[in-house]
Amino acid sequence: MTSVASPLATRSPVRLTPDRSRVITQLFVPGQEGFEHQESRAGVVLRRILALDEDEVRSTLDDVLTRFQGRHRDMVGTFRRHARELADRLDRDVELTPERVLLVGAAFTSEYAIEGAALCNPSMVAHPDQTDVPAGSLRFVMSVRGIGEGHRSSIGFRTGTVDAAGGVLLDAPPAYASVGITDATLLESAVFRSELTRLDEAGEAADYVLDALGDSFTRADLSERLDRLNTHLSTRGHARKTIDAIQVIAERTYGIRFSDEVPLSERVLVPAMGAEAGGMEDARFLRFVDEDGSVTYYASYTAYSGTLISQQLLATTDFQTFTSTPMVGAAAANKGLGLFPRRIAGRYAAMSRSDRETNSIAFSDHRCVWTDASPCQVPEQAWEVLQLGNCGPPVETPDGWLVLTHGVGPMRTYRIGALLLDLDDPTRVIGRLRHPLLSPSADEQDGYVPNVVYSCGALVHGETLVIPYGIGDSAIGFAAVPLPALLDALRESAPTPG
Repeated sequence: MTSVASPLATRSPVRLTPDRSRVITQLFVPGQEGFEHQESRAGVVLRRILALDEDEVRSTLDDVLTRFQGRHRDMVGTFRRHARELADRLDRDVELTPERVLLVGAAFTSEYAIEGAALCNPSMVAHPDQTDVPAGSLRFVMSVRGIGEGHRSSIGFRTGTVDAAGGVLLDAPPAYASVGITDATLLESAVFRSELTRLDEAGEAADYVLDALGDSFTRADLSERLDRLNTHLSTRGHARKTIDAIQVIAERTYGIRFSDEVPLSERVLVPAMGAEAGGMEDARFLRFVDEDGSVTYYASYTAYSGTLISQQLLATTDFQTFTSTPMVGAAAANKGLGLFPRRIAGRYAAMSRSDRETNSIAFSDHRCVWTDASPCQVPEQAWEVLQLGNCGPPVETPDGWLVLTHGVGPMRTYRIGALLLDLDDPTRVIGRLRHPLLSPSADEQDGYVPNVVYSCGALVHGETLVIPYGIGDSAIGFAAVPLPALLDALRESAPTPG
């Protein structure tokens, strides 16, 4: 069956394109760019800077500050912080002028254009602050995937409003892009036990460490316990591998915080550990309401090391402080895990694509441990013949769970479809669009990745489904769909009881 254009989706003229002026600073160490095999050239570069006379130091620093001061928040503070990274290479008796310290920092700093290559994969949720929003409108937060040099991805944010008719108005872009400060956060025993079992590293050594730590513990507590185990390796021959595995899992849990002066749309989450060194991809944000009424914004995302993928879960209540925790288990082994926005029968639920081509449903007692999944949708139509997946977390409606799906067909064309699942038993499909809801139009075929329309999460406002979607991984567009009409179409295409 061929795909046809859907009469339900109306595209907005609003489009968001990559902004190459959105740059962050990063520590730059010559000789460690990733393609050389020699040692760092930091020592020789530092000696050259120390050999400059003061006039040249001042004039060079003035030039740097003139060119870059308006591109970054607290440029001088960044230079001082990066200069401290070189302190171990300086003679303690050498006293540098403030200007030379800043020049050292500048020499070991580079810019990274977070959207230099592409912008895509948006997800949208209601903003936690709805103060002073015009009547009939809703303020939103939209996450975006920015792709820069080396195809490295980060997670950024935009804000705006949706009016009563479903029209999107984006707020003015911020002056800067700023990264947060990495913090330690509590570790959870359930995550370690599940992942160690998957790695075949569960056993006596793992129990020795985890049994003494309780359900949650600090990095310092874990390090102390690992040190104790390390002193008994002669009687625990397999323990060295277990220690290494535990340390890798521990690295995947961390916190990020932003200062009050950094507005939400300026904040950027960048890779902070080895498992995501190659990028943070496809964040699927949702507003999760727990059984006690508490609200947490979660986002599952793909961590890419450069060779391997894994799933992580972001959690925040205010988009100012975040934690990132591993999502483990067979159902979380592939890209595209999408949480449901509340528990079902007391358990967490998620859309999964653990077999790489089928939409499945997973349940869990722990938000980060996903052991198995049950298929609920397999490819049937020509436009989804290669594979299926979700386009973000399910949306609750009175008629059922609305799930936007993506189907991949000939010429690796990505289209957006829809499913309707039973509210009490989401493994039961009660409606399925036979034709795509959104396909690449003639002016959406070209891009960084051609022939792709793709979303990581839509938003319902009133009776309108607002879908932010990536266009060829090169821009972000918006489409509005009347929710009652979409639900009618899904009910009309309900599977025949058999």
